[in-house]
Amino acid sequence: MRYLIIFLFALLLSFTVAAEKQIPLEDFLKDDAFGTIEISPNGDYLAATVPMEDRTSLIILRLSDMSKTGHVTLPKNTHIAGFDWVNDERILFSIGEKQGSLEQPRGTGELYGVNADGSGQGAALIGARAKAAKYATAQKTKFVSANIIHLLPDDPKFVLISVAEFGGEFTSVERLNVETGRRLAVARAPVRNAQFLADPKGIVRFALGAGSDLKSKTYYRDGEGREWQLINDEAVTGIVVGIIGFNADATTAYLQVEQEQGPDAIEAFDTKSGQRKLVMRDDVVDPAGALVSPVDGGVWGVVFNGTAPRVEYIDQDSPFAAAHRSLSAALPGQMVLPTGFTRDGRIGLFRAYSDRVPMDFYLFDRKAGNARYLASRVGWFKPEELAASKPVVVRSRDGLSLHGLLTLPNGSDGKKLPLIVNPHGGPFGPYDAMGFDLDAQVLASRGYAVLKINFRGSGNYGSAFQRAGYKQWGGTMQDDLTDATHWAIEQGIADPKRICIYGASYGAYAALMGVAKEPDLYACAAGNVGVYDMPTMYGKGDVQARRAGENFLKETLGEENLEAISPTRLADRIKVPVLLAAGAEDERAPPIHTEMMRDALERLNKPVETVIYKGEGHGSYLLKNRLDGYQRLLAFFDRNIGAGMRTSAASADTAGN
Repeated sequence: MRYLIIFLFALLLSFTVAAEKQIPLEDFLKDDAFGTIEISPNGDYLAATVPMEDRTSLIILRLSDMSKTGHVTLPKNTHIAGFDWVNDERILFSIGEKQGSLEQPRGTGELYGVNADGSGQGAALIGARAKAAKYATAQKTKFVSANIIHLLPDDPKFVLISVAEFGGEFTSVERLNVETGRRLAVARAPVRNAQFLADPKGIVRFALGAGSDLKSKTYYRDGEGREWQLINDEAVTGIVVGIIGFNADATTAYLQVEQEQGPDAIEAFDTKSGQRKLVMRDDVVDPAGALVSPVDGGVWGVVFNGTAPRVEYIDQDSPFAAAHRSLSAALPGQMVLPTGFTRDGRIGLFRAYSDRVPMDFYLFDRKAGNARYLASRVGWFKPEELAASKPVVVRSRDGLSLHGLLTLPNGSDGKKLPLIVNPHGGPFGPYDAMGFDLDAQVLASRGYAVLKINFRGSGNYGSAFQRAGYKQWGGTMQDDLTDATHWAIEQGIADPKRICIYGASYGAYAALMGVAKEPDLYACAAGNVGVYDMPTMYGKGDVQARRAGENFLKETLGEENLEAISPTRLADRIKVPVLLAAGAEDERAPPIHTEMMRDALERLNKPVETVIYKGEGHGSYLLKNRLDGYQRLLAFFDRNIGAGMRTSAASADTAGN
């Protein structure tokens, strides 16, 4: 008996120590130190976005001593949507507005400037708030929005921008003086809502756009002033052809081409003959972007993102590919990507991340062949304290390969764990990829396994895979999550009696639909800023407010039998406790959805806990609300499925008595 008491005491002590080492919830939720960092063309300065509670600011640092030389602070709910060093001493930045932390900033179309020393700030160079007295945009009375499309490194006083009139559909290209805002027309789009690509010399060569029918058209022209030629019409071919860049002398353009089945391919387009040939194609995932030389503007690499991200080199002999190889070898297990180089290409700024490294920044000197650590986006975590994620592949009932990530608590043997199935939002386009994941880390730190699956409809796995989810809300998209849950049980990972499903936005819909469609599979469901009543999707929210948005809903959600796929109309089938959270100012998923879901459950005396945060939108900004939300969520899971650590400790305590 004495030895049993000693054993139980030691067991309890080990859990006490583990609890003491538990990462405080506040550490997960406080703002990152930095967002994006960029180096100036001459290498003298760094500029970085700084996330704040309800806005994003910009700071400028002198690289030699990291002293602050300038800054830009924006109003509430306003964010630096993007910025570029346009010459050695000046930055242009765009702003976006959003009402919630889960949204992407909606660009206002305005461009502002600031000098490295913080001077030169003022009204927008272009956009609705450009001041008539100072800027040449006053000569044009119509409100316009703009985006930078080329930096014109050989002409540091100008950049190329695309310009669209508010309410108009056709865009144009103009040269913008980065100091005065004066503009000069360059080209006009041959297609509605066009995006443009210029060659390394700054000559606009491609335009890609679509009207309200959502069918894309891709155009090419041989040079300045030449006629546009249609090279792809999605309405005819059934595929989208995008453009990612050129080689250095613009004799070859690189296209990203959808395929009938499987992921997109990279094709080389001969700009003289128009002939195309395959360059590279991954077996699983789409290309996720091109890496371009700062010296000659040629593409040297292509990023492939996913559960095992990597870079493939189009130009194996590029010195920038060599630099990337070198730094990647020095940081095994991390995805390494350049954020920018100095004009001469000598100094590169790289970012590196993994499931346990939120993001670190390094400076790499190509001439000296060495790198030095610069800063961490989240420097207060030790990688060994965080949970590891591993890629998994699940076979759906109809034979699709579903790729995802499984995150296990540190020290776990991976067996018979309480499991949280965590579907992503969207649903069409977004996807889960390897990297630091806040939800997964918080839940794993409290003893839960977390399973994220890229169900059909997710982006990154080819257009056919994404379109397979169209009009499958509550259908095969939901079945994919069910099949992944059964897989976790069959593998012995999940305790079948301790599984919950939780998500945000579309993920919240999937959570509530999961417990309605599979009432005996899950022990609880939690939804944050979700949509739950499908007919209401056509009457409330910001998606249907635009014609293209309404057409997208018709194509992807459908218009028939919406009640049958609405959790609000299926509340009688839900047997388990439900937790709901929403933002009172959410325009993407208006809180009426949460109220309808709550009311439907309460009418049937079903257990439901609901919180609607005042002043918040599609996700919470305020730390007190984020903290409250996670505390509620963790307490909810603990009540219903218990964390592995707590359950074991409680069992030991019972045995000791």
